[in-house]
Amino acid sequence: MSDVLIAYYSRRVQNYASGDIKDLARGNAEILAGFAAEATGGTLFEIDTAKQYPEDYNACTEAALGEKNAHARPELRGHLKNADAYDTIVLVYPNWWGTMPMAVYTFLEENGFAGKTILPLCTHEGSGLSDTERDIACECPKAAVGRGLAVKGSCAAASQDVVTAWLDREL
Repeated sequence: MSDVLIAYYSRRVQNYASGDIKDLARGNAEILAGFAAEATGGTLFEIDTAKQYPEDYNACTEAALGEKNAHARPELRGHLKNADAYDTIVLVYPNWWGTMPMAVYTFLEENGFAGKTILPLCTHEGSGLSDTERDIACECPKAAVGRGLAVKGSCAAASQDVVTAWLDREL
């Protein structure tokens, strides 16, 4: 399925997991994106901000909340150049403050994905998908938004079968 794009935003370094703050070499969403790429043969694209968030978890969450409250659209480091090449976008992101990181909004607004199908794949530590399926539909009104999957971040590394089964159902 080469017409599948796996676009992901993921946070390395300090993350909240199972009641503790832990350092991660790879972010949970990045791990899930890898599983999605393996299951679909799709192309990976990392959504990354030009200005990096603080490594300290608490400082990062404060910055993320400030961006959310300001409806910020952070500048991205790289841009997708061939959106037309893909029919399906598996969008992988952490749940930050009940929605996606604002960088994911920047990515969606840049691309629109009219006529495409977007499959939300979210990591969280208790809030599930929240309203992210609706948020994606609002940002990309000409795209179809499929049924999303929420994976607890602290369980991401053990979730390959869950991600593969979800993609088998949704694709």
